[in-house]
Amino acid sequence: MCRNITTLRGLEPPATAEEVDAAALQYVRKVSGVRAPSAATQEAFDEAVRAVAAATTELLGDLPPRKQPPPTVPPLRRPEVRARMARAQGRAQ
Repeated sequence: MCRNITTLRGLEPPATAEEVDAAALQYVRKVSGVRAPSAATQEAFDEAVRAVAAATTELLGDLPPRKQPPPTVPPLRRPEVRARMARAQGRAQ
């Protein structure tokens, strides 16, 4: 399993759509071997991310609650990751 995908089931508050999308993106990147899709692969890549995110959302909704919280905090909930993303976004503009 990709080490960048963390457990989303049992989070408090529950996993956000952004967290589910980030996990789906990491999964598709891992199984496809494509970090940045080309023009030829973009549509298939984006559709795969949407499908995995939808399946993940459905799965999380169908599973019973966890008895204990997940062992790790998802990256999007870590202040250092948020800060790094903000810096990267600032450079991109």
